[in-house]
Amino acid sequence: MNEDHQTEAAESGATSQPPWQPLDAMQRRVLGVLVEKAKTTPDSYPLTVNAIKTGCNQKSNRKPQMDLAADDVMATLDELRDLKAVSEVQGDGRVSKYRHRAYDWLGVDKVELAVLAELLLRGEQTVGELRGRAARMEPISGLSDLIPILSRLKQKGLLWEVTPAGRGQIVSHRLFLPSEQSEMKIPAAPATVDAPRMESEPPPAATPATPSLEMRLARLEQRVADLEQRLGTET
Repeated sequence: MNEDHQTEAAESGATSQPPWQPLDAMQRRVLGVLVEKAKTTPDSYPLTVNAIKTGCNQKSNRKPQMDLAADDVMATLDELRDLKAVSEVQGDGRVSKYRHRAYDWLGVDKVELAVLAELLLRGEQTVGELRGRAARMEPISGLSDLIPILSRLKQKGLLWEVTPAGRGQIVSHRLFLPSEQSEMKIPAAPATVDAPRMESEPPPAATPATPSLEMRLARLEQRVADLEQRLGTET
């Protein structure tokens, strides 16, 4: 087990409240590249700025295509470091290299992170396409293996179901900026995930915030009756 795999194993224990937040397009691309290269080319990981730039600009497995300069990558890495999503390490010859901290930052396991990385690198895609692409990073033998992973990511608020579940379903991540979410009409993620209710379980009874109309009328009639009785007694 090399250093990267040891790190993955240690970091796969996610915190209960991961600190992730929306990212812009360059931040998503840089983070996705770091995750991808950690899994597919561990011998050359962590990555230099130039290696990250090459990964961001490569023509395969990327959508949209980008043409980032080294300064763009460096500025984005600084932003991701401030967010605690990336850390800087020293390599041979004191060349700065970078590694992701996505396990803790996103609160995901190894296979979940592989799926998210593909969504960060390519955006929305069908579940079938996603299965084939993510399988190059972590073993996902078929859709029956992928569906529970997507369900967990949805529960964590990280997955957007672009189209309803079923044949040819399209999904994406939810790390878009609020302005992008508004433009793309992405519905808000649920704040909490409720446990599924058995069909035989009755729904909880509603507790009215104010007395019902019938109760208010009954009280009013009683007050009128009391008042009439008092007037009759006094006369």
